[in-house]
Amino acid sequence: MSARVYFSREITPEKVAEMYKLAGKELPGRVAVKVHSGEDGNQNFLTPEFWKPIIEQVGGTVVECNTAYDGARNTTEKHKKLIVKHGWTKYFDVDLMDAEGPDIELPVENGIMKTNYVGKDMANYDSMLVLTHFKGHPMGGYGGALKQLSIGCASGYGKGVIHGGGDIKTIWQASQDVFLECMAEAAGTVVKYFDGNMVFVNVMKNMSVDCDCCAVAEDPCIADIGILVSLDPVAIDQACLDLVYAATDDPGQKHFLERVETRHGVHTIEKAAELGYGSREYELIEI
Repeated sequence: MSARVYFSREITPEKVAEMYKLAGKELPGRVAVKVHSGEDGNQNFLTPEFWKPIIEQVGGTVVECNTAYDGARNTTEKHKKLIVKHGWTKYFDVDLMDAEGPDIELPVENGIMKTNYVGKDMANYDSMLVLTHFKGHPMGGYGGALKQLSIGCASGYGKGVIHGGGDIKTIWQASQDVFLECMAEAAGTVVKYFDGNMVFVNVMKNMSVDCDCCAVAEDPCIADIGILVSLDPVAIDQACLDLVYAATDDPGQKHFLERVETRHGVHTIEKAAELGYGSREYELIEI
């Protein structure tokens, strides 16, 4: 059965909060709000001010995890300082989920990975709102909801396992498709953990070929497209890619798609759909 993906071409903080309601899902209990805190020096990440209305609407706690690569977010001390610098603590309670160990180990059944490692503070939450800045990515081809669930929710150690094709000892050495399949596997464990208590918001704005994790990122190359909301992380990412492919009049489309295609980005979606926690078939409902 196809998923519903709601879409608006209007991009404002208030519209995000309005669109969220269309998902028809009231997130129960303690709500984790997954954002990307933005690498130091990155000019494209979506700011706390942009996400403020929706985060306040759900009454959630902003959550993040440390990185596996060198930078301003690979240790708890540095990451917490950057979170303050970028203004997140000005408005919200912020939980760096892997600030203290041990990680929660989420089993992967019949996968390349055996275990997905997420920050131990994930246990503090009953539901998750996944707020994603859709853009390109140097390694994944694109960054969407599936990346937020996988790399985004993994602890610093867990990120290394994903990038190692299931083994921290081979970090950065996995083949491209194995890395993408590990992302899909890791994302699936988080979906299973929250057992349907999730809503996904993708915002197609400031779309560079580079991720918000890049301290030195290219400026956006393609025009803003809109806001998408769904209960299906696979469908919402597929819909975003389809909207990029449909932007044939945009002079930056070719450059953006070159990044996606040379990294075989759609393979994460293909694998996620194969694993059965979402569908590539969807109904796009424009608001």
